[in-house]
Amino acid sequence: MGWTVRLVTAALLLGLVMVITGDEDENNPCAQEALLDEDALVCQGLEVFYPELGNIGCKVVPDCNNYRQKITSWMAPIVKFPGAVEGATYILLMVDPDAPSRAEPTQKFWRHWLVTDIEGADLKKGKIQGQELSAYQAPSPPAHSGFHRYQFFVYLQEGKVISLLPKENKTRGSWKMGIFLNRFHLGEPEASTQFMTQNYQDSPTLQAPRGGASKPKHKQVEIAAC
Repeated sequence: MGWTVRLVTAALLLGLVMVITGDEDENNPCAQEALLDEDALVCQGLEVFYPELGNIGCKVVPDCNNYRQKITSWMAPIVKFPGAVEGATYILLMVDPDAPSRAEPTQKFWRHWLVTDIEGADLKKGKIQGQELSAYQAPSPPAHSGFHRYQFFVYLQEGKVISLLPKENKTRGSWKMGIFLNRFHLGEPEASTQFMTQNYQDSPTLQAPRGGASKPKHKQVEIAAC
């Protein structure tokens, strides 16, 4: 009977520890939250690495260590497409469909980055070099505008010469991305992903993802740097 009591007691203590740990993870501002299923549909085979955060694809930038402020000043991320074909060339797009806010995206798609002529062998390694038609512009969501999605798309170039029209070069906002893709007969992307972040000055307890999406509640993963 003594062993039975001890086993029962140990099981109860283990359950209590798991509950407490789960609560701590849920309230940990430095836990990487996965995107809701409706936003995760964009996550198809592309990896995006920022310093300290690692692969942020399909996740929310955590509200700790000033990450939401740091990402506004970091250089361009490492973008990897493991499925890239050597010998092929690719186009990389980064856009914000939630400019100036997800509730009223009157300036979508804000063009943050556009690179063409990327060799497949380089893209597999995360080496983005080619013809940069729009220099990298870091995510900088306005204050009180809610969470923004930052989307990355990779298209097969197939020898096409890609360029922006003079009027497209005048501004990054209100970019007609669909018209651009149709102009060069670019079909479905070969790979894509996105992450979400909000202005670092906004409190996460007061601000949640806009456009009907609630604060992500999926499995959380600790960041080693935390």
